[in-house]
Amino acid sequence: MSSFGSQFFWMISIATILGILLSFTKLKSYEGAGASKIGSVFIYILVASIGMKMDLTQIFDNPGLLFVGLIWMTTHVILLIIVAKLIKAPFFFLAIGSQANVGGAASAPVVAAAFHPSLATVGVLLAVFGYVVGTYGAMFTAELMRIVAP
Repeated sequence: MSSFGSQFFWMISIATILGILLSFTKLKSYEGAGASKIGSVFIYILVASIGMKMDLTQIFDNPGLLFVGLIWMTTHVILLIIVAKLIKAPFFFLAIGSQANVGGAASAPVVAAAFHPSLATVGVLLAVFGYVVGTYGAMFTAELMRIVAP
């Protein structure tokens, strides 16, 4: 259980649990005070700061990873389209859901707001749900991999 001793794991887990718990309190009523507008500004700052740390020349250091990424994204797109057709989801859910999976809370609201400003909260909700499932799913998967590793 070495992963559970990691400071990073506990920081992410506690932040996730606190965020979910606080969403059931009166703090969610700060929407009327302009919380989403302030939040949107911080989302744009987050996206810009992530972009500033990119070094595109690193792509050529390991082109095999680029190929793996293309296969991964192709699988992602095919699965999303199949599920969207099965459940007859509107196109904007497909785009927002995809961005929530790939880019997370930093970019899903931006894509959602491109369809309609009121959909930004849908992007945040999908991304947060993805974080909740992904965080604990990833930890579970990592522990399973650790158990079967030689």
